[in-house]
Amino acid sequence: MNAPSHRLGSRHTRIAVLNSHPIQYFAPLYAYLNAAPDLDVTALYLSDLSLRGGRDAEFGREVKWDVDLLSGYGSRYLGEASKREPGGFWSLIAPQVWGEVRSGRYDVVWLHGHNYAANLIGLMAAKTAGLPVMMRGETHLGLPRYGIKSALRRPLMGSLYRYCDRLLAIGSENAAFYQAMGVPSHKIFLVPYSVDNDRFIKSAKLTDDQKVEVRKRYNVPVDRPLVLYAAKFTRRKRPGDLLAAARRLKAISDRPYSLVLAGSGELEPQLRAFCAEHALDNVVFAGFINQSELPRLYGASDVFVLPSEQEPWGLAVNEAMCAGLPIVVSREVGCVTDLVQDGVNGYTPTAGDIEALATALHRLLEDENLRRRQGQASLMRIQQWGYSQCLSGIRAALADLKYPDWAAEQATRAASSESTTL
Repeated sequence: MNAPSHRLGSRHTRIAVLNSHPIQYFAPLYAYLNAAPDLDVTALYLSDLSLRGGRDAEFGREVKWDVDLLSGYGSRYLGEASKREPGGFWSLIAPQVWGEVRSGRYDVVWLHGHNYAANLIGLMAAKTAGLPVMMRGETHLGLPRYGIKSALRRPLMGSLYRYCDRLLAIGSENAAFYQAMGVPSHKIFLVPYSVDNDRFIKSAKLTDDQKVEVRKRYNVPVDRPLVLYAAKFTRRKRPGDLLAAARRLKAISDRPYSLVLAGSGELEPQLRAFCAEHALDNVVFAGFINQSELPRLYGASDVFVLPSEQEPWGLAVNEAMCAGLPIVVSREVGCVTDLVQDGVNGYTPTAGDIEALATALHRLLEDENLRRRQGQASLMRIQQWGYSQCLSGIRAALADLKYPDWAAEQATRAASSESTTL
């Protein structure tokens, strides 16, 4: 059987994106890319979990997103999507991926990582069909690996990435990871990890009356700064560190403020018990907040905090920056290098350093002008890190696939120029 041909040299490129299920951060990006006159994006989904709803283990509850995840781009469910739930590597096998990738309907295959068996099926199907493969993952060198995983990381990842024609980096740390795994820099293109900036910026822009309305909904005082944590209550997110910092602040300052914890998860009973034990009566547990309401909560806040460790990126930081908030985030979080500059639009304490976390919060709570300046810097930065930049990165990667000799020549010239300069 002859492999299907593709039309990569044509003016209209047909991209198949293989995803586990419709994801609230990715679906609007696919719609944005699909609206470009030179791209035709189709998402191949292995599960419909996010549409039918299901239990999220880390949230500890049923989750069903309340925003449109299918409009604006093509999508196909492969096999028994209604029965599959993303879990471990073997949870999504989907042999139907093979035939769909080789159907002749696509010119390029875009894989999101390598965490599922179906992704490797998609990779093999594309290579045997003569289709170029772009891969976009989340990992970076700061995420620890132990034992045999650590020893095998570079040889295994290096071998995998050699089969990928281009790597789509979500940010600087992700690009550094690919390079450490042996991927030459000219094969790496920035397609930044981003949210629907337009929606978040527009929905987070509240009048004073609207801010009062949102705060009253969550029983938050309207006459004091509001510090927001919006993430799962899991050990990796370290919400307990934020409460420990709040306890320290109580001992060193009488400045009134409110702390809202938006989310749910396994640590909630412990967090509530800590607040009761230490009389942290300024802490509000807002519960799980769905996508349509989340921007308004950001807009009613004054400071955003994410004290995580081992965090691949942290898209909640993007969301909070769209609301013009100063960011206090652990420096180990993957997005920090690209989005948060210490002292400019927030602070980046080390994960687990309660004293540094409390100090950062104290500075911001004491100085309204500082909060305003840093919040404006956040908004300016995030406006340069969105879907427009993703489109540029995709177009650059596709152009490089069409004209690889030109790209290699450019890389050779750049290396020659650097050696001459040295």
